[in-house]
Amino acid sequence: MTDTLAQRIARQFAASVHPSVTAFAARLANEAGADAVLFYGSNLRTGELEGVLDFYILLPGPQRERIWPRVSYHEWTHDGVTLRAKVATMAFQTFERAAAGDSRDTTIWARFVQPSTLAWSRDAAAAARAQAAVGAAMRTAARLAVALGPASAREEDFWRALFRATYKAEFRVEKPGREDTILAANPAHYDGLITAALAEEGIAFTRDDGVLTPQMQAAERRRLQGWWRARARRGKPLNFLRLLKASTTFDGAARYAAWKVQRHTGVAVEVTPWREKHPVLAAPGVLWKVWRARRKAR
Repeated sequence: MTDTLAQRIARQFAASVHPSVTAFAARLANEAGADAVLFYGSNLRTGELEGVLDFYILLPGPQRERIWPRVSYHEWTHDGVTLRAKVATMAFQTFERAAAGDSRDTTIWARFVQPSTLAWSRDAAAAARAQAAVGAAMRTAARLAVALGPASAREEDFWRALFRATYKAEFRVEKPGREDTILAANPAHYDGLITAALAEEGIAFTRDDGVLTPQMQAAERRRLQGWWRARARRGKPLNFLRLLKASTTFDGAARYAAWKVQRHTGVAVEVTPWREKHPVLAAPGVLWKVWRARRKAR
């Protein structure tokens, strides 16, 4: 018997993660006064601590900032290992609205139809709320995948249509074909996901030799396509505003940039108080230092 969407997410949330990830999530949650912390990204798939861990912190109360989420970078040495994390913070209720497709956002439901897990929650009610929000993201993504995809196709082709459209609508630097990378990295996650989400939405479908044919009404398909066009038009401007905001409000940006520079070039960059306070203004000087160091090494 095929698992329901709720069963799939419950299993996803119950999956074990490295104890250091759980400890880091608890530390971040306590500092922020969070209700829940979601963990996602490549480190969830690999189980490794190397690189940057990705967290979403969900806060109680109303959204305080109009342009969300707030992004920050954190380092913490735990059990002798330096952990690094990129953290997005926003109000729980705003996350729920975005996951359900009730906002202009094009990122939350596209992000959380991909694998994620609950790294920390305040209590069982917060955990259930997070599970419901991720379920809403999956249903939103599935509806749109059907509306934008072909009339009949294999499951992965519907997801390709969705990710291709969302990447095109955002201010992203990924090369074409990123959707194939996403699907290839987690094939088990997507196997049966769209049918579980469609069943939850009450959208009938048939399957013949692996080819899925959703029975979405033509009027509903047109409505969803119009819904998407309205958001796609705003996608790049909204993402640009978020990047612009992050350039001045990204907590720990200088430390994050210094770590990235050393990781990719081997050039150590000292994080001075001035660079910590003015990461954008400091960037040209850092790039000049990297250029000189690499030139000298030739």
